[in-house]
Amino acid sequence: MVEHVRHAKTAQQLRLLSDALDSGRLGPVRRLVNILSPAEIGNLLESLPAAKRNIVWGLVDPEDDGEVLVHVGEDVRESLIAEMDQDEIIAAVEDLDLDDLADLIDDLPDTVIDEVLKSMDRDHRERLEQALSYPEDSAGRLMNTDVVTVRADVTIDVVLRYLRLRGELPDHTDYLYVVSRRNQYMGRISVSDLLTKDPATPVNELIDDEQPGIPLDTPDNEVATQFSDHDWISAPVVDANNTLLGRITIDDVVDIIRAQAEHQALSAVGLDEDEDLFSPVPRAAKRRALWLGINLATAFLASWVIGRFEATLQQIVPLAILMPIVASMGGVAATQTLTLMVRGIALGQVGVGNLRALFNKETLVGLINGAAWAVVVGVIAGLWFEPLIGVVIAAAMMINLVVAALSGVAVPLLLKRMDIDPALAGGVVVTTVTDVMGFLAFLGLGSWILVGNAA
Repeated sequence: MVEHVRHAKTAQQLRLLSDALDSGRLGPVRRLVNILSPAEIGNLLESLPAAKRNIVWGLVDPEDDGEVLVHVGEDVRESLIAEMDQDEIIAAVEDLDLDDLADLIDDLPDTVIDEVLKSMDRDHRERLEQALSYPEDSAGRLMNTDVVTVRADVTIDVVLRYLRLRGELPDHTDYLYVVSRRNQYMGRISVSDLLTKDPATPVNELIDDEQPGIPLDTPDNEVATQFSDHDWISAPVVDANNTLLGRITIDDVVDIIRAQAEHQALSAVGLDEDEDLFSPVPRAAKRRALWLGINLATAFLASWVIGRFEATLQQIVPLAILMPIVASMGGVAATQTLTLMVRGIALGQVGVGNLRALFNKETLVGLINGAAWAVVVGVIAGLWFEPLIGVVIAAAMMINLVVAALSGVAVPLLLKRMDIDPALAGGVVVTTVTDVMGFLAFLGLGSWILVGNAA
């Protein structure tokens, strides 16, 4: 429901913006754009063709430029940065949080990166360089070093006086982190406890040590899973010595979850989640050509199998008419199982301990659906043509739906072991398997039963 409202709001904003741009009145465009959040502006920019996008980008409040760049895909970001001069880029990124700047800096021109680093004080520059040394999709790269720490041997009153001197708290601060003299993470203390407990209470009496520190090298998808499982707003990040280095906040985790969803949806058809909706035609065509070529190769493989039964098809034409049904049903069944497996792998729900149960369950599902739809298709084909053809297609349907179930489980596991993204390549592989096995079963049984019977 919330997502539907968001999409409707974006569509309305896009319509109003397009109408204002078409009328040539930039005043209403400026007012409309600058009442939006940076994320909403980014979403609108991604929805506009290049010419209109550049006009709107020029009307965005310069104070929001950096945040907007963080909230668009890499292709769109590249096109927006191309419209900015060096001073504008430096001004846009210099006030970004460290984690956002680390995410953005690889897309900046080298000369701009040098100027950005020169404009930072030594402490911030060292922290940025440290963040960039971590793997791109890791907790270390996600974390923000702007974190409030307290010692266990002080009272709440001392902490409150420290916070008043500090003047402000980082966004999404629900806990302060308790550290030792060597800055080793000991636990956390909630802001609500600070506000409601007796000011004379020592911090060590209120420490919550149930939240472990997240290791620096933890993959970002695992970080997202932990946030989801424990309903965290923020979490500390520690090194191998349990030294507190920073924290990850829920806003960054939401971005990870959204990126994972887009990756799974677009990878299934060979697209990149960072691709610009209005990317140049040559670039878009080049990116999609490889996937189309792979699909063509698999189609030729299926055609080669069909070619092995050319004589059978010439003798029994109904087999050619019914052939797509078997392959199509197998492809859909395999894709259903594949989708569940890819999701399970991403969430860490698939492992050695449950593989046998998964294979058994999906095989039974394939058998039940195979039997049910084999009866339906067999009866229809038998009435349409002749009873023996109904028997052949029913048997082939049973075989292919079981194969679909097995391949839907096995293929993503094999691809994962080969370090190939199952979301990217799984669909093509399982479709090829079910096409080939479906044609082989149907035409092979047709040759054996129908041609042999006719002879």
